[in-house]
Amino acid sequence: MERLEIGELLPEMIKWRRHLHRHPELSYQEKETSAYVGARLTELGIEVRRSAAGYGLTGILKGRETGRTVVLRADMDALSITEESGREYASQHPGVMHACGHDGHTAMLLAAAAYYSSRREELRGEIRFLFQPAEEVCPGGAVDMIAEGVLAGADAVYGLHLWTPFPLGTVGSAPGPLMASADEFFIDLTGRGGHGGMPHRTADSIVAGAALVTGLQTIVSRNVDPLRPAVVSVGTMQGGSAQNIIAERCRITGTVRAFDEETRHLIRRRIEELAASIAAAYGTEAKVDYLMGYPPLVNDIAEYERFARVAPEALGTDAQVMLMEKIMPAEDFSYYVQEIPGCFIFVGAGNAAKDAVYPHHHSKFDFDEDAMLYGVKLLVAMADSCLNESLSV
Repeated sequence: MERLEIGELLPEMIKWRRHLHRHPELSYQEKETSAYVGARLTELGIEVRRSAAGYGLTGILKGRETGRTVVLRADMDALSITEESGREYASQHPGVMHACGHDGHTAMLLAAAAYYSSRREELRGEIRFLFQPAEEVCPGGAVDMIAEGVLAGADAVYGLHLWTPFPLGTVGSAPGPLMASADEFFIDLTGRGGHGGMPHRTADSIVAGAALVTGLQTIVSRNVDPLRPAVVSVGTMQGGSAQNIIAERCRITGTVRAFDEETRHLIRRRIEELAASIAAAYGTEAKVDYLMGYPPLVNDIAEYERFARVAPEALGTDAQVMLMEKIMPAEDFSYYVQEIPGCFIFVGAGNAAKDAVYPHHHSKFDFDEDAMLYGVKLLVAMADSCLNESLSV
């Protein structure tokens, strides 16, 4: 295979990305996406191992000499959104859209695979190109792939996220906690319904629910250490059927975000305690269904330092390498860095000149495709740095 330079890979990345954008698939349904990726890896002469727990797959490339093992990860799933971007490569699947950049993540990892495949004779060690399904929906695809051994014997794992809030040419990450955990709660309050004109003969689930919503707002303000960021947000409150009927049932749902396990479990405990006590005070009963979702994403400090060291050299003077602040969205890449050292990196992909200004998960979302070139350069720089460490020992 002819030796490829990173700059030559952009046209292929755009072609791959636009094909995937036209044909998005939801979490746990990425059958054709997986087949497309597998076919490209096979064309590159890379061994393909398929997951038994979904549509994930891993490309394996081993050098002639033994050495370190690096895992590079991309996610493949799309979202339940009707696209309104007006692009010529817009989704051809009604109600399904790549509105978070996962098509670009997949294309970047394919480009990294092509780059290293053209250099397999020089490679010392092993690179695993991990294409993961179901990042958007808990429990996520990472857990099953880890259980199947995709990280076994690996020394480091790296992942990227194209990010339109950052302009093209900006890349960022942070040591330690970077992205929050994402947990969900579903609280069902049951009282005693009746006539709206005779409330004394009822136990009003909506009044109890209103008191509970107010009570939940005190958890962060009065129970969580002010130096530990956290969020408790009530998203829905549903109950009642008519203006003159006391509702027997009310449901409250919401999300919880935190950056450490102690705070995360404190909030869960307080939600359960408040639900029970406030429900009882109003003569109702509460049932709490609490879903522990993705844990906080905590970058390895040494791997973040690697990023801060290699990114300026890899990207040149036109790029800005920044220390990010924590952000509240969650990512199941967090499971990988619980197992082995790793770093998750954001790649600026916003550009008003190309109308790449809409937020992620928006029906008009798109990104500047030139950002993919920055992403591949970072993947290669991180992998090369890690693999070559063993050479200097």
